[in-house]
Amino acid sequence: MIATIVLDVGETITRDDRHWNSWADWLDIPRHTLSALVGAVVAQGRDNADAVRLARPGIDLSAEYRAREAAGRGEMLDEADLYDDVRPALSELRRLGIRVVIAGNQTSRAGELLRALGLPADLIVTSGDWGVAKPQPEFFERVLEVAQAAPEETVYVGDHPANDIFPAKTAGLRAAHIRRGPWGHLWADEPELVAAADWRIDSLTQLTSIIAS
Repeated sequence: MIATIVLDVGETITRDDRHWNSWADWLDIPRHTLSALVGAVVAQGRDNADAVRLARPGIDLSAEYRAREAAGRGEMLDEADLYDDVRPALSELRRLGIRVVIAGNQTSRAGELLRALGLPADLIVTSGDWGVAKPQPEFFERVLEVAQAAPEETVYVGDHPANDIFPAKTAGLRAAHIRRGPWGHLWADEPELVAAADWRIDSLTQLTSIIAS
């Protein structure tokens, strides 16, 4: 039985287009250049923030986030950043009595913006709120705390094998890999991922069939 579904944020419920475009504009480089760098670090299995570090060697990301906020060019999230299936899928899960949690590697500010959208979720929390990030085991310990369910009754949904699927399985959770965004598409058919994921989906609406199975 599945009691709780926990969802990643970037490229699971939100598109990252605005995020990377805003960084390119802030760094005053062509958007295509940063997009290509993102693709390169993804293919190498590196942290996606390395794309910014490649564009500006030695950059202090925390300081840059603060500078962007001070300049009125900080993080933004609104309805347009959500994938179309998010609201209907989450609403149906809650109608079925499933606890819905959103927990991903984002700043505290991103968490504030997500909560302001009034999403059909029981809890929205970020690594910035917790002070610990994926793929650290402590992140998934916190996930289990807020899931309010046993590990085998909890499903973590994400697009990134190394950040989402593998550490979730190590923590004893069940895992659903979504083929969405660069990470989700690039690694979707890797044998190790295929073997690890309990389910592989293309849309969040497919989560309701997981509950029914």
